[in-house]
Parts: sequence; structure tokens; C-alpha cells
Amino acid sequence: MPVVSRAQFGILSPSAKISLVTVAPGQELYSGFGHSVLWVYDPMTGVDRAFNYGTFSFQEGNFYIKFLRGTLPYSLSVSPLSYQIAHYQEENRSISEQVLNLSIPQKQRLYNFLENNYLPENREYQYKFFYDNCATRMTVALKAAVGDSLIYNGYTKEKRSFRQWIDLYAFKQNPWADFGMDLAIGAPSDEIATPEQATFLPDNLATAFADAKVKTATGIAPLVSATRPIFTASPPPPVSPITPTVVFWSLAILTLAFTYWQIRTERVNFVFDKVLFGIAGIAGWILLLLWFGTNHGVTSWNYDVLWAFPLWMPLIFSLSKKRKPSWFQFLLIFYAFLLLCATGNLAKHNLVLIPILAMLIIRVYYINNSLSKIPQKEIAYGSGVADTKNH
Repeated sequence: MPVVSRAQFGILSPSAKISLVTVAPGQELYSGFGHSVLWVYDPMTGVDRAFNYGTFSFQEGNFYIKFLRGTLPYSLSVSPLSYQIAHYQEENRSISEQVLNLSIPQKQRLYNFLENNYLPENREYQYKFFYDNCATRMTVALKAAVGDSLIYNGYTKEKRSFRQWIDLYAFKQNPWADFGMDLAIGAPSDEIATPEQATFLPDNLATAFADAKVKTATGIAPLVSATRPIFTASPPPPVSPITPTVVFWSLAILTLAFTYWQIRTERVNFVFDKVLFGIAGIAGWILLLLWFGTNHGVTSWNYDVLWAFPLWMPLIFSLSKKRKPSWFQFLLIFYAFLLLCATGNLAKHNLVLIPILAMLIIRVYYINNSLSKIPQKEIAYGSGVADTKNH
């Protein structure tokens, strides 16, 4: 990043203040974890600039492909704080301000750093949800300005994995989004976040700033000199009772009842299985795409492919009540082993996997039980062996 003299950006007066502004989580998925902004305000020079590292454009070419692949560029945007406050108030999101206890030279260095980041050649960056986002960039800027004078330990209140931090927010606000994110992210998300890594969440960053200290000419002082609420949101609407847990347990019970009826009436029909295992297969291919075809850094080593077995799509369609390939029972045995291994992921998904695995196990049992009822002649046909006996 090029070094630019402070004269190019203007000199702040002694009355200037710089604050960390924290915005509470919103209802949309992209806003569900909160937001952080650094606000520079100088009543003497008229500077009112809120630096926002969370900006992206829906007009970006191939937006959804880049979003899924993790290559969507984010950028730093700047506007008066009042404009941004109005937007967040419309979304009913609480806003708070922490005024930073910085010396005049430190404020100037921080302001220069932010303005230098806002230069056209510097403002765009590669967003990483856990490692490089609107919150983590606040710490980078602060360290660049304060240097060794900063005593900063990150968020030290408690330790959680990245997945557990996400669950803390998403599960309460949008259980379906939480379920989808749990499926998408892999083993790297189960690593325990370090105190500094935990500040990828704006609320944790605000706590870390409140706990930080700064060395001054007279000793050590708190980094945050004052805290004030800017806007307090009204209570959000209640979460829909139709959660993944409710839906999947209901489906599991219906699957059990339907399977029992099929076995009792000796009906051989695999239409339901083609739908169920077809969906599992499609889910598996999506997980593999996120694993190998994206740049998120946290969607690799996703062990949900054990139960969302990609090859079910299209292998399940080779089965019918008149056709049973000779290798299909070996596939069932192999898949039963995969389901057993998949139970290791139960706790990571708030136990929502229990009814999903139950449905798959029930239908594996049904398929295996039904295969023995297919007439021998049809089994031979399905296995490619000619039946030459006269009946």
C-alpha cells in the first residue's frame, strides 16, 4: 500500500474524535452477525466520514457465482454517519458508539490510514467471513495507528469455535439460515477461534475494544473513553415456529409411518426413495462444489458428504421394483457404514441431523427388505444375467 502524506487528506483539529460504531444484527442473512464502522468526526474542519468495509455491489457481474465461490469483491465506502444511521434505523438495528481515547497524532495516523485505504487502488479487498471482514479490519487500522502503545488482547470472555459463534447468532434469529450455514461450512469452522479471531463478530470486537488499554504520556488508560447508544431497536418479531427441527422430526415420523405401512402391505415402491436419496445426492454435489470449487477457506473437509452421498444422484435411479443391479446391496452396506460415521457430526448441527439420519436409515432398511421381495426372474434381468429357464 503506498505511503501518502497526511497533507493530502487534511489535518484534523484537536476537537476531532474517532469512534467505533457497532450495529446490531439484522434480519437478512448478510446482516445477521452485525456490522462495524469507524467514524471520524471533526466539528472544526467539518469532517464527518464513516468508513465502512462491508460494501459490495449487486451489480457486480456474475454476482451469485462469485458470492458462492467466495470471490465477490468487497470494498471500503465512506459517507456521513447520519446517512448510515438512517439506513440501520429503517432495518430496526440498534447502534452504539465507543469513542476512542487516542492522542492527536494517533487520530491523525488512523485517519490517514483509513483515507489511504479509501483510495481507488486500495479500497477493494478479498472478503473472508472469518478472517478478513468489516470487523477485523477495524483492528488492523487501529494497530497501524497506535502501534506499540496499544494493549489489546482481543475477545477473552469465552472460547468457542467459529461454528459455535455462528450458531449463537443465526440459530436464534434464523434457524433455517443456521442449518444451511452448518451444512455449508466444514472442519475448519470447528477450530476454536483465538481471542483476536473471535472479533470477526462486531459485538465481540466492541467488547475487545472496551477491554483494551492504551499507553499515554501519563500512564495506561482505557482505549474507550466513552460509550453511548445512538439508536435502540424495538424488539424483533418472534422467530417462526416452523424450524428445521420441527420440520425434519415431522418428516421422520411420517417416513416411519409410511415405511411401516409399505412393509405391512408388502408394497414395493421406490418413488419416495428416489426423491429422498436424490435430494441427498444433490446436496452432496453442492457440498463438494463448495469444498473444491470455492475460495471461502471454511467450506473444505465437509464431512456431511458422508450422509449427503453425492453418488446417490444418479445411482438411486437404477433401482425399481423390476430392476435390482447386482451391486446395489453392496452400495447399501457401504452407505450404512457412511451413515454410522456421519453420527459424529450430530452435535455440530444442533442435533438437527438426528431426524435426517433417521429417515435415511429407515429407508435403507426398507430398500434392503424390499429387494428380497423382487421376483428372481426380475433380479436376473436387472443384474444383466439372462434367465433361460422355462416356466
